[in-house]
This record gives sequence, C-alpha cells and structure tokens, in this order.
Amino acid sequence: MFQSLKGDKVLWGILALLAIFSFLPVFSASSNLAYVVGRGTPWGYLVKHFMILSIGFVLMFSVHKIPYNYFKGISILMLPVVMLLLLYTASQGTVIQDANASRWIRIPIIGLSFQTSTLASVVCMVYAASFFSKYKDQSKSFKNSLLRLWLPIFIVVLLIFPSNLSTAALLFLMVLIVSFIAGYPMKYLLAICGTGLAAVLLFFLMVKAFPGVFPNRVDTWMSRIENFSSGKSSDGNYQVERANTAIVSGKIFGVGAGKSRMKNFLPQSSSDFIYAIIVEEFGLIGGIGLIVLYLLLLFRIVVIAHKANGMFEKLVVIGLGIPIIFQAFINMGVALQVLPVTGQTLPMISSGGTSAWMTCIAMGIILSVSAKEESEEELDFENTSEINPISILSETI
Repeated sequence: MFQSLKGDKVLWGILALLAIFSFLPVFSASSNLAYVVGRGTPWGYLVKHFMILSIGFVLMFSVHKIPYNYFKGISILMLPVVMLLLLYTASQGTVIQDANASRWIRIPIIGLSFQTSTLASVVCMVYAASFFSKYKDQSKSFKNSLLRLWLPIFIVVLLIFPSNLSTAALLFLMVLIVSFIAGYPMKYLLAICGTGLAAVLLFFLMVKAFPGVFPNRVDTWMSRIENFSSGKSSDGNYQVERANTAIVSGKIFGVGAGKSRMKNFLPQSSSDFIYAIIVEEFGLIGGIGLIVLYLLLLFRIVVIAHKANGMFEKLVVIGLGIPIIFQAFINMGVALQVLPVTGQTLPMISSGGTSAWMTCIAMGIILSVSAKEESEEELDFENTSEINPISILSETI
C-alpha cells in the first residue's frame, strides 16, 4: 500500500495525522448536536466523519495519480461550469439547516449539501496558474490578462462575495499573490486592487441604501464586522465568548479528551469553533501542537514548490496549498477573538463534507506535482549510476 503512494511522504504523514486526530474532537463536540439540539447521535456523527474523510483520501489518492498537466485543461473546462453552479446557488431562496442556501446546493439522491464556493476556489487557482504558465510574455499585457484572467476571476469572486465574504476575499488575495510570484507588473496589480476596493465600497453603499434587497447572508456578515469592530454583543460574539471560556478552561494540559463542558453551550462546536474544544480538552500543549502540524504542512508545501521546475508547478502548489494554511489560521483567529466570525472550518479537522473533499483534491494535485519531481530525481539518479568511471577513463586514454 505504501509503495503505491507517490509524492512527498512527509506530506502524506501530516495529512494522515490531522485526519486521525480529528476523530477525537469531532466525536466529543458532536454531542452538542446529539443531546442539546436533539439531532443524531455522537457515534452517528463519528461514522459520518469517517466516511467523509475516507472518500476524501480516496479522492486525494486518485487525483495524485493523474499527471498534473491534465489539470490545466480541466480548469479551463470547469470554469464556466463553476460560474453556472455559483449562479444557480445564489439564485436559491430556501434555507438548509437554518442557514442561507445561497452558499449550498443539495446533491440529489445522496442528500448531501455542497458548497460550490470551495470548488470554485480550487478551479480558479489552477486556472490562474495555468494562465501565467501558458502566456508568460502575454500575461504582462494588461489588456490580454484583463480578458483572459481577471474578468473570469472577478465574475467568480462577485458571485461568491454576497454569501461568503471570507472565501471571496481569500480567493482574490491568493490570485493576487500568485500573480505577484509570476512576475505580473506591480502597477497592474495596484490597479486591480484599487478596482476591487472600489467595487467593495460600492457594494457596501448599495446594501446601506437598499436594505433587504440583497440576500440575508449579507446582513449577517456585515453585522459581524460591525459588532467585532465596535465590541457590541451579538450571536457571533456569543459564540466567541463561549469559545474564549473553553480556551481558558483548558489551561496547560486540558480537561481531557471528551470532557469538554463548553461543547454543550457553543454552537458549531464541531465545525467553525472546533479549535476551542481542542484547546479545552488538550490544553495549550494540544493547541500549540496543532499549530506546529499546520506549520509543518506549510513547510512541505514550500519545499515542493521550491523543487518544482516549471512555472505551472510552482504556482499551482502555492495557489492550492497556502489557502489551506490561511484557512486554518483564520479559524483559530476567530476562536481566539483576533478575527470576526467568518465560518471558515479547520482543514482536515472540522466535521463537514465539501470543504474536506476540496482540501483533499487540492492536496492530491500538490502530491501529483511532488510525485513527478520524485520520478524525475529517480531517473536522473539511474542515469548517473549507469555511468562507469573506468569506461570513461579508458575512452579518454
């Protein structure tokens, strides 16, 4: 089984450790849904989490077997599909589990909800990396890049923005970072940033001028930002206060696995605020240990990007890997009251479906790049070992 795993073995190990560790806090925190909300059982949620991660690792294994060059064409084909899915998702008016359905669509037959913005983020990052690798010289032309890169990126970001501010902002930021690494002219980047800020300000003014016209999710994240900046009490602040209480209760060594008290009072304790439960049960040591794992994950991503030979390989590894680390630290920052409530899950730890699957697919593409690097290194080593120093010396004589 281990021989069939290609790519960076350390990266495989870190992802496996995160997945194995996730069963403890998910099983513990799911009692909130089972006994307080009255929906399901902790064992049921544990089995569901196991099935989601199992499917995720199957996806990761399958994707890492595909040559990474194939994803260039796949991203171009998927971009219009993603736009249509986002448009359909935004047009819905129902709710799923008391949340605005403009963030999810329900998959027929299996009945799972699918967050289309996570798929859009992966597709857009691969598309951006493909653009800069394919049009190395033309990409520095503002007119050419405006139509081929920035127009589709702006459309995707604008479709995500009303319902999921944090995901839209993270996607736009990562495209800017990838553009900067690819050598895109700074004056054009500043122009793009200025246009984006102007569009955001205009959107805020329209929301204030015409309340009730936009989806209720806009009011939710706007009130979260306002309450965070002013320190006012709200539902989001209630969650953060309970999370802070859980973190303080953990102290150095924690109260023990499964012994969290605040999980019964903290909404979204198995997803958005699972880091608070981890610190309560495993203490400061557990919280720092988890941070170290994500930093090791970041280190391996940087190493793979550094070893990559081509422009596409470097950009796709950075574009897919760094957002996962950002997402992890955003989730932790919300629990520590450093950032406003965003709804970002903890990658490979939180319970969920599509977010974990998209993380696994992104990691599968990174491992595909790493596997290609390893095969090239092995080929170079074999070619070098075939050279016989004695025969070279005899030929020289």
